[in-house]
Amino acid sequence: MGIIVIGMNHKTAPLHIRERLSLSCDDNSRMLDEVKDISQVREVMYLATCNRVEVVANIEDSVSGVERLKFFIFSHGNLSHDEMKECLYIYRDHEAVRHLFRVASSLDSMVMGEPQILGQVKDAYRHCVEHKASGIILNKLLHHAFRVAKRVRTETGIANNAVSVSFAAVELAKKIFGYLSGKTVLIIGAGEMSELAAKHLMNNGVSKIVFANRTYENAVRLANDFHGIPIGFNLLEEKLKEVDIVISSTGAPGYIITERMIVEALRRRKNRLIFLIDIAVPRDVDPAVEDIDNVFLYNIDNLQEIVDENVKNRMREADKAEAIIADEVTNFSNWLNTLEVVPAIVSLRNKADSIIDNELEKSLSWMKDMKEDEKEKIKILASSVINKLLHDPITRLKEESQNGGADSYVAAIMRLFKLETDD
Repeated sequence: MGIIVIGMNHKTAPLHIRERLSLSCDDNSRMLDEVKDISQVREVMYLATCNRVEVVANIEDSVSGVERLKFFIFSHGNLSHDEMKECLYIYRDHEAVRHLFRVASSLDSMVMGEPQILGQVKDAYRHCVEHKASGIILNKLLHHAFRVAKRVRTETGIANNAVSVSFAAVELAKKIFGYLSGKTVLIIGAGEMSELAAKHLMNNGVSKIVFANRTYENAVRLANDFHGIPIGFNLLEEKLKEVDIVISSTGAPGYIITERMIVEALRRRKNRLIFLIDIAVPRDVDPAVEDIDNVFLYNIDNLQEIVDENVKNRMREADKAEAIIADEVTNFSNWLNTLEVVPAIVSLRNKADSIIDNELEKSLSWMKDMKEDEKEKIKILASSVINKLLHDPITRLKEESQNGGADSYVAAIMRLFKLETDD
């Protein structure tokens, strides 16, 4: 019996392979049922996200079981043998536990510190439980992983700093204004940067977002997605007098916001502060705007400097997270090792209890005139003597199991107390 993680992720497999595997493995129920039917698999969880496909299993036969799991991924991903050899990773026992803890804590994510992966792992585990694919090992392992993720999130600053340009832009706006609730934002462009910025703005309390794009239908699409207001490019200058924050990310060859437009907007807004974030290449906002009073202008290079510094900060926090994970892997491994001695301990205690019950049964003739509470006291005394007698052997068994050296002790106890015949 052993724990294994087998799969591929953004570090080992290029996008076209991950896409192929994801498309063929999108039916989680079917995939989980199929891998659960592998004879060597005792417990299994199937995790599939846009950046990883993994099987976490408790398997009986580590050789043939691994080969069956490899074939499962190989066949569903339509992989060649070379692709599988290059992209697939396999972790066993302690390394498998460590890998799962790192995944749940987002240390193995494309964007370190992102919170989504923990929810995805929880969903995968919930699915595993619903399909009766989990048992004592996976239940303990996954709950331990969730606790590790919580420790990493609360005891380190791994998620405190923005590591995307769009997120950095929103965080910068928060620093300028102090808060974003009640602010009006104009987003120019309809690409991925604009969508990410809109998500971050909504999460930070912005209630009104105006979307502008040369293709009006794209502005309408984003407005529908984020409950915003779509406008055509011809209304840009008019809207500048109303908004507090402008985030621009288009593919325009020249400036779409000029110095004259900002000067006029400030006059009409009575010099109320305006914050401009230009994340386009080439730039959308005339750099001369930066010299105007009550105007804050940041471009993508400014934001990238913030992102780069924040990545360094996260890497420093990652060292703290790795130390937490190393400690928790040891704790889980100690628990796992104790399972090896549990049957011997249970057999030993069962035999002791059986001896007490048998001896009390034999003593009924001279105990018949005793009161029930007196009989109970005698039983408690006998149990106390047995417990004290067994305490040291059981403690030593547990201690030796944590060092992986309990086999000889278990064998000795089974023979000395003739526990084999009691099974």
